[in-house]
Amino acid sequence: MKLYRVFTFLFTSIATGLAAAFILLLLRPDLLQEGLQGIGSEQPPPLPAVSSGPASYAEAVAHAAPSVVNVFATKITRQNTHPLFNDPLFKRFFGDEMSRPRYKRENSLGSGVVVDANGFILTNNHVIAGASEIQVVLRDGRQMPARIVGTDPESDLAVLQAAGDRLPVASLGHSEALRVGDVVMAIGNPFGVGQTVTLGIVSATGRNQLGITNFENFIQTDAAINPGNSGGALINARGEVVGINTAIFSDSGGSHGIGFAIPVRLARTVMEQIAEHGRVIRGWIGVSAQDLTQPLAESLGIDSDHGLLVSGVLEEGPADQAGLLPGDLILEVDGQQAFSSLQMLNLIAAKRPGDRVTVKLERGGEAMQIEVTVTERPARKG
Repeated sequence: MKLYRVFTFLFTSIATGLAAAFILLLLRPDLLQEGLQGIGSEQPPPLPAVSSGPASYAEAVAHAAPSVVNVFATKITRQNTHPLFNDPLFKRFFGDEMSRPRYKRENSLGSGVVVDANGFILTNNHVIAGASEIQVVLRDGRQMPARIVGTDPESDLAVLQAAGDRLPVASLGHSEALRVGDVVMAIGNPFGVGQTVTLGIVSATGRNQLGITNFENFIQTDAAINPGNSGGALINARGEVVGINTAIFSDSGGSHGIGFAIPVRLARTVMEQIAEHGRVIRGWIGVSAQDLTQPLAESLGIDSDHGLLVSGVLEEGPADQAGLLPGDLILEVDGQQAFSSLQMLNLIAAKRPGDRVTVKLERGGEAMQIEVTVTERPARKG
């Protein structure tokens, strides 16, 4: 009898435990998965920490958007008449009315950024090039005339000054701190529909050799930049302006996810020079050079892994007066190894007129060193 009770007790306990385990697994099947993972296998490494961003960028936009203006530029263009209208026989029968030149009023649309309490506005040169009248419209609806303080076609930047007071001034950030993957927003007036904000990331920095301007160091972004956005602000997640929207890469004219903005660091430098001198002053020595590629070096029998091959020297220019010749191989400029023509262009442009630069070169297999006196780069029109 006692043995029967023992078996009954054990059976009841086991049945109760199995029932409890079944119910627990039914309610929490993940416990079984965790237990199986812990048998004969190592725990997976922890995921890298992800920096959390704001759920909304409304505060950043609210901070930056008031300083972004619409720019309306009016251009008066002359239309040439057909040569037939100038024919004496035609004038005899129809008079001079048809042969008189006609003028057409054209309006262009862009954007700009107020960057100074004095009303200075940064925009693109191509937005206001050739304009006879400029009007800016603020986000609050105020409309006021603006004048051109100065332009720099070589970087496609222009500085305007609006005839108004209490203008909202943008906070300028540090474009050199941008990293690929940083969140950015483009603010402007695309297609004239009104102020618009588009979101994206920085997809590349230091883009050059695009053929857009002579001095290129673009921020590339997939934030939509459409016609009318030119001159507007590219801002970071804190609402600071880090770039001036300039161009898009597109066959159709619409955004395909590749847009380019001028870093605000370059834009600030251009603005300061225009405000101080009325123009941008860059160094120049009057030489054109070609990057030394491996096939080119092999074809010319040059034993060097870097350098610039001088392809042209302007007559009576600084380089010509210093004795530089076509065919010379530039190896160093002021102690910096020469790897690309763009590198040399920026290095020389940063010099002031009157500065002297030391150029190390190779001519006919012989190492040489000359000094060139930098002069001011001739202004480019357009």
